[in-house]
Amino acid sequence: MSVTPVERPKTRRASGKLVERRSDPRRVGGRIPLNIVLALLMIYFLIPFWWLIVNSSKDAASLFGGGSALWFSGDIDYVQNFTDLFTYGGGIYARWLGNSALYAIAGGLGATALAVLAGYGFAKYSFAGRRFGFAVILGAVMVPTTALVIPTFVLFAEAGLTNTIWAVILPTLLNPFGVYLMCVYARDAVPDELLDAARVDGAGEFRTFLTVALPLLRPAMVTVLLLSVVASWNNYFLPLVMLSDNRLFPVTVGIGLWQSTASSYGAAGGQTLWSIIILGSLVSVIPLIIAFLTLQRYWRGGLAIGSLK
Repeated sequence: MSVTPVERPKTRRASGKLVERRSDPRRVGGRIPLNIVLALLMIYFLIPFWWLIVNSSKDAASLFGGGSALWFSGDIDYVQNFTDLFTYGGGIYARWLGNSALYAIAGGLGATALAVLAGYGFAKYSFAGRRFGFAVILGAVMVPTTALVIPTFVLFAEAGLTNTIWAVILPTLLNPFGVYLMCVYARDAVPDELLDAARVDGAGEFRTFLTVALPLLRPAMVTVLLLSVVASWNNYFLPLVMLSDNRLFPVTVGIGLWQSTASSYGAAGGQTLWSIIILGSLVSVIPLIIAFLTLQRYWRGGLAIGSLK
């Protein structure tokens, strides 16, 4: 029996000759600790999600029966828990999901549009107060959003917009980090020579932006859209302060309301409610997972390009 030797990967020199490329054992050995750390971090971040998957399948007796919290026990009752989730309180959970989708899509699209226009303007135009305006944008990035909730509430209360959908949508349209990201990206991704060539050909500023700059800004636009949608979907404190009608609550505030209700009932009276709270938390995460998996390649590219120069 003849044994065929395993061929090592080869690379081509500038002279055209093929040479063997051998892996460095020191480099391979140095990756092992890094891979171990990454594996531990992955397990650390996946444990809460696994806990949701396991405990959302349990009924009230299994949930409080003292079994393992990280493994299935008793009857797996997803169907009954789903039924209880979407029928409890007259089916209010489905309305909360719709409200979250409305706030996330409207706020995300609006914030992305404003960030694209503002970032492109800061990157490609010279005007009075440009440096000061961009410094204000950078300063706004440093301010936590929760610190602005109370002044925003006072402003919207004077305008008579509290307890409306606009009280949640309008504040989310302002995304200073999105403006900064679009400015940095547009500065490097859209060549000035390309814009000058379009102007020489007779295109106006608006047409130049739509036909030349906008296609080049697509990865950054998807990145800002994804970050804005996730921030709007996970928004809790702003709608908690702005809204008093539970029919306008997003899913984050609604689950918080159920949690406070279950806590007030105690362990005996709130067992069934705790089961649907856990399943509701799992369902609320699924749209974000789908968004990340769908737009992952645009998200990574949008964050990397623009930091190359």
